[in-house]
Amino acid sequence: MAINLAGLKMKNPVTVASGTFGFGLEFADLVPLHKLGAITTKTLTIKPRKGNPQPRLMEVENGLVNSIGLQNDGVEYFIANYLPELKKIQTSLIVNIAGETVEEYVATVEILCRQEGINAIEVNISCPNVKKGCIAFGKDPVMTKEVISAVREVCKLPLIAKLTPNVSDITVIARAALDGGADILSMINTVQHTVTIPDKNQLITGGLSGPTIKPTALRLINQVRAAFPGIPIIGMGGIMGIKDAKDFFAAGANAIAVGTANFVDPRIVIGIIDSL
Repeated sequence: MAINLAGLKMKNPVTVASGTFGFGLEFADLVPLHKLGAITTKTLTIKPRKGNPQPRLMEVENGLVNSIGLQNDGVEYFIANYLPELKKIQTSLIVNIAGETVEEYVATVEILCRQEGINAIEVNISCPNVKKGCIAFGKDPVMTKEVISAVREVCKLPLIAKLTPNVSDITVIARAALDGGADILSMINTVQHTVTIPDKNQLITGGLSGPTIKPTALRLINQVRAAFPGIPIIGMGGIMGIKDAKDFFAAGANAIAVGTANFVDPRIVIGIIDSL
């Protein structure tokens, strides 16, 4: 069950998708965290973010639309309040980061890479519900390469680029990320979507996740696997059980991340590991 993704060692090929599992500690009473192949944190930024105004989360048929806006207390708060406990858990730790500018990405990673207990950095260039940074970088191959290259210069840890599906050719973005120095690709982030709030004349535009995006995720993973046979891929997008997990491995993923399922039952991820 143990795998090594370009230096990221995991006891099994299963982690949780960023933004669906807090920083991991929030689930400690429900899930034996040490059984995960890795814990992937929610996104961190250089400064605290309040996120988007409510409403910002809505269940839809076979999925979930979120417009959280990367709410977090900032990288320094994470280091002081979460990292000491996370280091005690006997599993790998992947920290997801984002920024509004290239400089913010770099500053966040510089702080994190001075810490012990972090095993990989996942660069979020694909979140569709913030006005600056993220998807604005991840839809442009030039900017994708620029962000990843800048982070690579200050980061010796395994580097994961999280890709958006909201592009015409994902292999172009994947190539840019790899050329910039990414070791691993994680895919896919949420699909840009707009939904009407019931009984209100109001819309949420955000990211669609869950089983409804699984066919899209499988198609895009398969495309990237065909284009880059030897590159490690962490696949995600609608994994709700062991059958879905097998489908992602068949499509070309080396590891998987469980996301929206954690809102249904946080123990689903352990069931998948046990079944594997």
